[in-house]
Amino acid sequence: MSDELKRLLDQVHDGITTFDFDGKITPCIVIEEKKYDKMLSKVAGQPLSINTDLNILQDGLGSVFVEIAFIFSKGNIVEKFLVNAKTDLLFFESLAKTSMIALSSPHSHYGKDNVFMIQLPRPEKARDALEIIHHGLVAKNQR
Repeated sequence: MSDELKRLLDQVHDGITTFDFDGKITPCIVIEEKKYDKMLSKVAGQPLSINTDLNILQDGLGSVFVEIAFIFSKGNIVEKFLVNAKTDLLFFESLAKTSMIALSSPHSHYGKDNVFMIQLPRPEKARDALEIIHHGLVAKNQR
């Protein structure tokens, strides 16, 4: 295993999950409770937009990681999460279908309360990302 691959694996966010929201599997990123509460307190009750970037990192050998970056228009908030697409492929498949990501604390009831939903303004970007991820998960020598 290369040093770079090991470094990326060490940085992967472990709070990646999905849950059922109105009959749809919805991707969710679980954030440490204090950080989640602080973030919500900065933006609660304010109109805001959230720029969401999916930066795909791949090695051509079947490893694909996605850095998900959220840039909030209020509260001076920038959050980045590294996701291993190989182990959390369902997260990206559901993102491509719903165009939504939930942010939650560990003590929230997914799909019920204390969940912050982010709607992606350009659903085609999530579908394009999923196609790149699927392509990248197949090592060059397997094509």
